[in-house]
Amino acid sequence: MTTSIAGGSSNLHYRLSFRQAKGCRQASWISSLTFNGCLRNEISWSDGLSKLLQFQRYKFSRSTISKNWKPLGTRKVSVSSCLRDSTVKYFDFAVIGSGVAGLRYALEVAKYGTVAVITKAEPHESNTNYAQGGVSAVLSPSDSVESHMRDTMVAGAYLCDEETVKVVCTEGPDRIRELIAMGAMFDHGEDGNLHLAREGGHSHHRIVHAADMTGREIERALLEAVVNDPNISVFEHHFAIDLLTSQDGPDMVCHGVDTLNTETQQVVRFISKVTLLASGGAGHIYPSTTNPPVATGDGMAMAHRAQAVISNMEFVQFHPTALADEGLPIKPIKAQENAFLITEAVRGDGGILYNLDRERFMPLYDERAELAPRDVVARSIDDQLKKRCEKYVLLDISHKPREKILSHFPNIAAECLQYGLDITRQPIPVVPAAHYMCGGVRAGLQGETNVQGLYVAGEVACTGLHGANRLASNSLLEALVFARRAVQPSIDHMKSSSLDLSASNWWARPVVPSSLGSNVMDNVSRKTREVRRELQSIMWKYVGIVRSTTRLETAEGEISELEAQWEKYLFEEGWEQTMVGLEACEMRNLFCCAKLVVSSALARHESRGLHYTIDFPHVEESKRLPTVILPSLVNNNTWSSRQLHKQVIF
Repeated sequence: MTTSIAGGSSNLHYRLSFRQAKGCRQASWISSLTFNGCLRNEISWSDGLSKLLQFQRYKFSRSTISKNWKPLGTRKVSVSSCLRDSTVKYFDFAVIGSGVAGLRYALEVAKYGTVAVITKAEPHESNTNYAQGGVSAVLSPSDSVESHMRDTMVAGAYLCDEETVKVVCTEGPDRIRELIAMGAMFDHGEDGNLHLAREGGHSHHRIVHAADMTGREIERALLEAVVNDPNISVFEHHFAIDLLTSQDGPDMVCHGVDTLNTETQQVVRFISKVTLLASGGAGHIYPSTTNPPVATGDGMAMAHRAQAVISNMEFVQFHPTALADEGLPIKPIKAQENAFLITEAVRGDGGILYNLDRERFMPLYDERAELAPRDVVARSIDDQLKKRCEKYVLLDISHKPREKILSHFPNIAAECLQYGLDITRQPIPVVPAAHYMCGGVRAGLQGETNVQGLYVAGEVACTGLHGANRLASNSLLEALVFARRAVQPSIDHMKSSSLDLSASNWWARPVVPSSLGSNVMDNVSRKTREVRRELQSIMWKYVGIVRSTTRLETAEGEISELEAQWEKYLFEEGWEQTMVGLEACEMRNLFCCAKLVVSSALARHESRGLHYTIDFPHVEESKRLPTVILPSLVNNNTWSSRQLHKQVIF
């Protein structure tokens, strides 16, 4: 498959009109595309960019388009990957992220070379580990690929790329069988076959699951295989700072990544022939999210700074049913870092949504009631909360047999029981929470990006599968399929590349701000935490489930002002452009992702899927095109928008 965004394969010309908006220029719909001088009239996900955003602060250049568990960070591998300098490591493949996408990919490419799996916390701390519901795949004789495709397209508000949808739905069953062969243990029915659940938006029972802890089981099986693979080294507590890139003529090339070992406070540079970004999403741009604390948009922000194409960032999925602390009999002692997810499968198994007067409300909004897609259910709950001035609604599964509830949802039952709630007898208080980014780094059918040597898989990627709204349990499926599809082109790239041992000196090194002293660092940390909470508040208030142009423009202005104030504070305290710290770098990435979401939302003048705006409340067929943020030469006026090192140009 040839994609228009493969690095170095094409140059793009655009005919644009711009809207001035507080430091951003936002493009209207694109009218023509030229690839190496040839006009393409038909625009699709895989061979054309349809809508463009360009930040004013950039100078645009067409040349840039182109079982025995031990701490793994100290595990040795018998490869020539570590030289005398312990702060520089050389590998054939660098994998950023240790969720299902990163681990599945690592296990395959390790057959051909050395692999570094770089993970921000412990390897199991990923969105995969928090995934409850399961993996969707056509495994029943009564089901069909066509039916799965149709459900995906409907949920995605017909913004999905049909070729991508077909590939994922067709290859999904084999990816499940591979997991089973690797030792993943999924639930089986009394007939001995896999027990297939049904979730909202699905027309058939096709969800493979391990009770309500599916992600945890998949992660367990994959990690066990990774630990036993001598060609894979796992580096725990290594926070990815920035990708190492160079520009060679029209081509942007990735050579690895700089990281911060958050336990030793040492900057470690990884030089690699191929890099896979599998770093997850950006749920923590919002105050309430089901994502783990590590989900701060690091991969998306790094890729954007490295000139990768970003797409569909306006489509933020709010899971309709996260556990609402306010409604629990026993309140948590302190606020949770991430909201506890009540899986879609509860509604799929017959759970009913009520307001606090015990009135069932979903049939008032959609004929599919509780089985409507997530965007519909989240907006319906949001409407109920606003109309009734309430903080949560109730999800009741207690009318089902106790044994069935406890066997299907043991994790949820145990969590709720900690707070005095018996889900077999009482309804569960729930509220929407940020859950999944449907947008991300734009990828072709093999996980390729417009940056040579850089591949993406999982939530960090935007493959075209989800369109304007992700169908339940399609995320793990997508991660598995694209991790596998990225393998062969990665191997080909690795074999055609060589490691330059002098490459480590091409870029300036980030530095740890130890010279600032503990008092200054304490002040910086405190200020950064305050700014983080303020950014999250802005995003929830103005860029939430229901939006408007005025709210979005307000968010744009307030975020810009907040970022400027934070950076001014940092630099007045003695912080320098090349300094790195976990909290500050996370904040940098959160700002970057928040701005991408706001700018993308302002550019979509319709309501489609997860993006609902009261100013354009209807779907417009002429707008059924992906939103795209193109790369540009780095000439940016904020710290969050720049790579810390100086770009290498050959």
